[in-house]
Parts: sequence; structure tokens; C-alpha cells
Amino acid sequence: MSEKANLLNQLRIDRAGVPENASSLKWWLAGGTALVAISLGSWWAIAATSGVPVRAAVAQKIDASEASAGGGGVSLLDASGYVVARRQATVSSKVAGKVVEVLLEEGQQVEKDQVIARLDDSNARAMWAQAQAQVKQADANLMAAKVAYVNAQPQYERSQKLLKTGWVSGTNFDASKASYDSARTSLLVNEQSLAVAQAALAVAQRIKDDMTIRAPFSGVVTVKAAQPGEMVSPNSAGGGFTRTGIGTIVDMDSLEVEVDVSESFISRVHSSQPATIKLNAYPDWQIPGEVIAVIPTADRAKATVKVRVAFKEKDARVVPEMGARVSFFGETKSDSPTPVAGGVKVPAQAVQANGETGVLYVIRGDKVERLTVRLGGRNADEQTVLSGIKAGDRVAIGDLTQLSDKAKVDIE
Repeated sequence: MSEKANLLNQLRIDRAGVPENASSLKWWLAGGTALVAISLGSWWAIAATSGVPVRAAVAQKIDASEASAGGGGVSLLDASGYVVARRQATVSSKVAGKVVEVLLEEGQQVEKDQVIARLDDSNARAMWAQAQAQVKQADANLMAAKVAYVNAQPQYERSQKLLKTGWVSGTNFDASKASYDSARTSLLVNEQSLAVAQAALAVAQRIKDDMTIRAPFSGVVTVKAAQPGEMVSPNSAGGGFTRTGIGTIVDMDSLEVEVDVSESFISRVHSSQPATIKLNAYPDWQIPGEVIAVIPTADRAKATVKVRVAFKEKDARVVPEMGARVSFFGETKSDSPTPVAGGVKVPAQAVQANGETGVLYVIRGDKVERLTVRLGGRNADEQTVLSGIKAGDRVAIGDLTQLSDKAKVDIE
């Protein structure tokens, strides 16, 4: 075979191998398509059987003890606040002075007008002694003026009679009248001088008394501000080393709770409304209370209204500035012989609140039912639901934005 024939044979395409390679490629394509279809089918099957992950909580019935704590009604609203004293005072002196004695300590019970401190009264006593001397001097001057007046009066009256009969000249009568007028004027002047001296003595006495500081009312000392040797002054405003007061006294009988209620819910609160107070220091202690007043002004920055709540029971464990939570209750029906509890409690995170109503999801099997409910009181942990669900219903807790009516859920 020639060299050209060999070269042509090398360039010739082998038709016999093409069908075998094409068939292999088709099998590979078919296998890949089948795997993709199986994967998609498995994913859809898993997606169809899974739901939104949630946790379940059981709605708890409000028992009679909780209802009776608020007067037999259902908690309509919860609010936080602090214990405050309506009557307290930082007791100070009326004048500036140096403290020589302090007779109070923190926690001490004091009575009205009890001496709690004394200031250096040496200057006040000197002024008081001077005023006393001035009163004595003015009194002596008045006595002398009275004697002169008593002596001048009969001489003047005798001169008047003698003048009419001609036994006394006009000149002698004028002299007698001048002496009488002078004595009478001197008497009036000395009477006023004595009154001025007595008023000065009263002022000196008051300044001297002000050196002794007394309790303005009965109460408990909460702050001791001054020590012997320090200066106190009501006008110093705490400048330098000068104190403005001796101590703070609180009337424990005037303790109450002040809470801030949102403007959106203030319509649920009114005067004389029953309430229950829980102190942060004693969370299991329910103290019966009553609304004193709703302050008729709102806080623009916080959009709240201040409410005053009274303690119906006094207790030594309650002290000012304690944190407190107040539950406001509905009124007890007059024809109801016993308190009747109403509503249920659910976790606060299970409810999407919107004013007096809210939305929650009740678990029915493996799906949820979207319900609109009427809300009562709420705190950081629990929400009272007045109507819409019943005790024992399971509610969903989780990302409620991913839920809808009849949505499938997986309970964790």
C-alpha cells in the first residue's frame, strides 16, 4: 500500500464506534434526571409533613384566691411603680447655726415635737438677755412716766378752777397745762416703747427656741444628715461643708404606691377600684389595696398617667421606694354571694396584644386556630385572657409572625 493510502486511512472516521458512545451518554443523562427527581420528591415530601416549630403552653384558670384578692373580680390591668410616702420631711433649722447635739439615728421612731437636735444658742441667749433688759428698762421708764402724769394731772385741774376765779394768772396756768401735756405724751411714748421691747423679747425668745429642732410629726428616721460640729443652714443649698438639714422623717402611715398606667388603658382605672399590690421584695405576698385617685394629667414623654393606690393593710415590712406591681380588678357584683373567678392566664409571649383585644393561636392537633380574644391584666410573664379561650386549651409560643389560621406546626 502506498504512502498516500496510509495517510487517507488515518483520516477516516470509524462509524462503528459512534452508536456505542451515544448510548452511554443517554444513560448518564437519564440517571442524573432520575436522581434530581428523587431529591425534589423527597424534599417536597419532607416539607409537606413538617410545620412551624412552636412550644405549647396550657391556659390556666384563675383560681378563687386570686380573684378574691382583688375583690372578686378579674384583673383588668397590671402596672409597675414604687412605694412612696405622702408625708415625709427633711427637718432643718429655721436659722443658720452650728450643731452641738444630734438626737436621732436611722430607723428610730420619733414622736411629734420630740427634740431631735440642738444648735449652738450662745448668741441667741445673749440676744434674749439683752431683750429682757430692754423690757425692764422700758417698764421702768413707763413707771416714771406714770408718776409724772399722776402728779401733773391734779395740778392742771386745780389751775383750771383757779383760773376761772381769777386766783391764777394766765401765765401760771399755761405752765401747768404744758407740764400736764408733756407728762401725758411721755406716758404714751413709754407705753409704746414697752410694747416694742416686749416684741423684741418675743423675737429673741423665738430665735432661742429655734436653736432646738423638734420633729414636725411622728414617724421613722430614714436619713441622718448632720453630725455635731457641722453647720446647718436652710439657705445654703448644700454648698461647701454646710448641711441643709438634720435628717429625714417619714410617716409610715402615709405609705402608698404610685404607678404609671399607659394612656391606652387608663379607662380601666377609676377611684375606689379594688386592687392587689405585690412587692418585688415579697413576690408571694398579695396586699389588698384600693385606688385613691387618678392624677388628671399625662406624661407626654412616657404617654402614661400616674395613679395612686392605697394599702388597706399596714405592715412594717413595707418601706418607701420599694418596687411594686399593682393589679387592678373589676368590681364585685352585688348579687354575687361569693367571689367568682373569671378568665384564664397564658404566657405573655403567646399573645399579640392590640389594646383591649389580642390574637393568639390555639393548638388543634397538628394545626393551629387563630383566635381573637379579650384581654385583661398583663405583666412581664403572664397575660390574663377574659374571653375567647377556656382553661386547658393549648396555646402556641414562638415566632407568631410565621403562623396563620390552620397552619401546620411542630410542637417542640
